[in-house]
Amino acid sequence: MSSVPFAWPVRVYWEDTDAGGVVYHASYLRFLERARSEWLRAQGVDQMAFKEATGLAFMVRSMELDFLRPALLDDELSVTVAIKEWRAASILFGQAIGRADGTELVRAQVRVACVDLRRMRPAPIPADLIPGLDPSKT
Repeated sequence: MSSVPFAWPVRVYWEDTDAGGVVYHASYLRFLERARSEWLRAQGVDQMAFKEATGLAFMVRSMELDFLRPALLDDELSVTVAIKEWRAASILFGQAIGRADGTELVRAQVRVACVDLRRMRPAPIPADLIPGLDPSKT
């Protein structure tokens, strides 16, 4: 797996902002979620097919966010995703949101848990979920 973080572009629209054109804090959560979903898709994981085949899904377990600077209406952003830690039933991602000019706006750590949806309990992440990724080396 590449040491370069995965990046997903986002443009800030009116719906993402408050009345002053500043990105509302909850919008950053959507940006982070979309980037993690696109990271999975780029790894060849179809989340709906995964859920239907295994009865498993990923859910956010915890988040830590540092809001460094505000994003503004019409900004072009890049949201990055990198694996910091892979456990038996969870993955800790390091994520960041920045402007196209390189200004870092938000830093985040997000732990997602693999959950058995029928029992709503943690479940082991299938070892072959992402071809070519060796979880023991993350």
